[in-house]
Amino acid sequence: MFNINDEIELNRRRTFAIISHPDAGKTTITEKMLFLGKMIRTSGTIKGRGNKKFAKSDWMSIEKARGISVTTSIMQFTYKNILINLLDTPGHEDFSEDTYRILTAVDCCLVVIDAAKGIEERTRKLISITQLNKTPIITFINKLDRDSLNAIDLLDQIEKELKLTCLPITWPISCGKNFQGVYHIYDKAMHLYVKMINKKNNILPVEHFSKLSDIFLNKKMDLNISLQICEELQLIHQIYPAFDKNCFLQGSLTPVFFGSALKNFGINHVLTSLIKWAPPPLYRQSNMRKVDPKEKNFTGFIFKIQANMDLKHRDRIAFMRIVSGQYKKGIKLRHVRRKKNIIISDAFSFLAGDRFLIEKAYPGDVIGLHNHGTIKIGDTFTQGEEIKFLGIPSFAPEMFRSIILYNPLQKKQLKKGLIQLSEEGAVQVFYPLNNNDIILGAIGVLQFDVVIERLRIEYKIDAMYKKVNIILARWISSKNTDNIDLFIKQHSFYVALDSSNNFIYLAPSIINLNIMIEKYPEILFNRTIENL
Repeated sequence: MFNINDEIELNRRRTFAIISHPDAGKTTITEKMLFLGKMIRTSGTIKGRGNKKFAKSDWMSIEKARGISVTTSIMQFTYKNILINLLDTPGHEDFSEDTYRILTAVDCCLVVIDAAKGIEERTRKLISITQLNKTPIITFINKLDRDSLNAIDLLDQIEKELKLTCLPITWPISCGKNFQGVYHIYDKAMHLYVKMINKKNNILPVEHFSKLSDIFLNKKMDLNISLQICEELQLIHQIYPAFDKNCFLQGSLTPVFFGSALKNFGINHVLTSLIKWAPPPLYRQSNMRKVDPKEKNFTGFIFKIQANMDLKHRDRIAFMRIVSGQYKKGIKLRHVRRKKNIIISDAFSFLAGDRFLIEKAYPGDVIGLHNHGTIKIGDTFTQGEEIKFLGIPSFAPEMFRSIILYNPLQKKQLKKGLIQLSEEGAVQVFYPLNNNDIILGAIGVLQFDVVIERLRIEYKIDAMYKKVNIILARWISSKNTDNIDLFIKQHSFYVALDSSNNFIYLAPSIINLNIMIEKYPEILFNRTIENL
């Protein structure tokens, strides 16, 4: 087990992801948290194309050009002596698979909701994933400086549509042009929104009042608004339960905060509560047993691979969540899938696209390892134990395109580039058995645009894609390999190999797939495949 100092390091760590529907303000919140953690000097640098300022977490060229997040960024910083591993996930639904895998590597989630739009489709899907793992959820209702839905209606939406019990921690005082601030129910303090902007860092000063009655005594607020907030707070105390940390940790109760990320208002309330209530690193399930973070021996798993973080070196980085033990420079680890021992001399921590060599790391930390094509998503590393961490699947793609080179002489170069990009998991590459085509599979069409643009920028390859007659894809398996061999012999025109040499059936229609399922009951047609 850990010694006392190691346990202190373990308990001062929090690893969480920010998830939301696109444009809810997720990346803005990430920036503000980095500012509060003193990792960046200037707040308010979100995608200002005119002055060439971009979100710190949006480090890829395509993200800067399009003003969207298309890959997960990992950032480590300290706030009030707590070390935070923050994962900013892609908001766009076309990059769902990346986000789903990220949720396996965190112990808590911050869900961001647009106050004017309420619950949106992407939020519903992401919450359903967190609930499968019973991940604790904190909710931030953003953009109160704009006209918004009624606060109680928003809480009702969360409870009905997301099946979560809400507990408001802060409460908004009006919204839009009349936004006055928030009342912190648990601190019993009023935080007033003062419209004075410091141009250097865009911080809005906040006045604190120890008692609600002070707003009357000092006449800081319109009397009608004051009376309204008092009535609402009385109603809240009657309707909503007291904070139950166990229910929160089980993922059934969500503390709710209100504010405006763009105006840097309310983010400190969220961050302070997150480090107080979110759990330190939790155990992970392997195929053999639960692995406790306090165990002495090192274990970890790969949940993401990113190619070309450094264009000068054309490198690939594998992102590892440490589950137990301690990383030390020069550690000897067992790469379980490959059954090989390797020495790790260079590991990194991150601030989005920037990396920093580290000497030590603890459970909950996300570290980066150089990957020379031997590490895959889902790989487990240990100090000798032959275990495999579970729950990191690949999902069957829903859209398909063939890729065509403008210069046929670049085919070898194209294959290398696609292998590296497919290792990241955002796009899948299939090689049909009966021809030399290259088929790309993805969750959303925007992923194809990203691949074409990244091939051009990062690999100097000009290519285009076109539609193909494929509707669905299913990995095929059977207890008897003879069944697979016979099926492939009879239907090789529709069978391909993925980048891990697994057979996958590329169906031209739903009817065709249903016929195959009925005709071959001994064959399993799988929507997912575990990364082995």
